[in-house]
Amino acid sequence: MIDNKHQIPREHGQAGEKLAMNYLAERGLNFVEANVRYKFGEIDLIMKDGKEWIFIEVKYRSKAQYGGALNALSPAQIGRLRRAAEHYIQIHKIDAVCRFDLIAIDASQIHWLPNAF
Repeated sequence: MIDNKHQIPREHGQAGEKLAMNYLAERGLNFVEANVRYKFGEIDLIMKDGKEWIFIEVKYRSKAQYGGALNALSPAQIGRLRRAAEHYIQIHKIDAVCRFDLIAIDASQIHWLPNAF
């Protein structure tokens, strides 16, 4: 039996990540990696702006109900993203300025919050 219930959000998430990547690339950021997963957290996008490394969380909502994508990031999710980024920085021996951005997509609107947390 196929469980499409869990597949639909993943497809939306992947579409949102692709939109976010293109949006940021159009604004001069350089793509490094996507969907970096560790057992304790995931990084949706990693990009660079010059020498600065940017770890990006992408939130996509097809409707703006319940606060929309801008309000969809929990403190627990922020903690998991930070742990994943710290691990990525250590294993890749990155010695540079880093920041955490949020891309929130509600239907067709994209909101970019640099240094979101």
